[in-house]
Amino acid sequence: MTESKAMILGCSGLALTSEEKAFYRGERPWGFILFGRNISEARQIAHLVAELRDSVGWHAPVLIDQEGGRVQRIRPPVLARYPSGQVLGDLYRRDRALGLRAAWLMSRLHAFDLSSLGIDVDCLPVLDVPVEGSSNVIGDRAYGGDPETVIAMGRAAAEGLKAGGLLPVMKHMPGHGRGFADSHLELPVVTVSRDELELHDFPPFVAMKDELMAMTCHVVFAAIDPDNPATTSRKVIDGIIREHIGFNGLLLSDDSSMNALSGTIGERAANIIAGGCDIVLHCNGNMDEMREVVANVPPLAGISLARAKAVEAGFAAPDTADEAELRSEFEAMFATV
Repeated sequence: MTESKAMILGCSGLALTSEEKAFYRGERPWGFILFGRNISEARQIAHLVAELRDSVGWHAPVLIDQEGGRVQRIRPPVLARYPSGQVLGDLYRRDRALGLRAAWLMSRLHAFDLSSLGIDVDCLPVLDVPVEGSSNVIGDRAYGGDPETVIAMGRAAAEGLKAGGLLPVMKHMPGHGRGFADSHLELPVVTVSRDELELHDFPPFVAMKDELMAMTCHVVFAAIDPDNPATTSRKVIDGIIREHIGFNGLLLSDDSSMNALSGTIGERAANIIAGGCDIVLHCNGNMDEMREVVANVPPLAGISLARAKAVEAGFAAPDTADEAELRSEFEAMFATV
């Protein structure tokens, strides 16, 4: 079989068009990602996921951002509404054991929810550590403002997903917590020293470096590379993510259509690969933009292919937990909150 290309793509609507089916079949993205525009009801979601995989002829990973709080792509009435990372973190600060259990439970419930629809990767946990005055783009998505809380809760969240047969994606490596701008709209620049970053921003990723997947941030770290955001920076990816953090898993870019990145969509895709990311993520489903991406993304090969194969082999059978019991326990935790 010809290897997939080093990209994860979105799609435009609730079902694939004939053009999309032919495009994916010919261009072979390694995976897909769903957004709110792709969500109607459970049967429709499951059918769309099946269509995506059928278009490439194998059980390609299908991702979603199902964090809880304001970043939850599938909402009521299709799936339950879940609390934000900050709400879980507040519980942890009151009662550490209860907070850790809540983080694990919520992820395990995400796994029940998503696996029933055919989705097998959740872009969680958020390991960013916000500082005072930083952009609300992270905000209440974070578990807390100290690395120790984020490490403990991030580990619990990742373990809950894996217990349910899903794989996590850590984000946003090596840390979006100091961004004073929303990278969807403009490029944040972080000016603190590397020593400060190593004390505050990098530790959650160091602690969880053995996870199989991570997503970059579109943030400039001036002390490391003043000219390029992490997503396209060979200095950040080689020197910080691979060497200092020690992450050797599959590295996905954040969305290549976000305005923090400069250049055409095709130039961004080329720069992402040149910078050292394994996978270009393109989310909006715009066909013209996807054609630019595929023209600048190679087939998976070498170490990137090995990392992708490790992910494919990393999916495990879910545990035998009882969904109703876990859901009841989780709901009881927040009944008086």
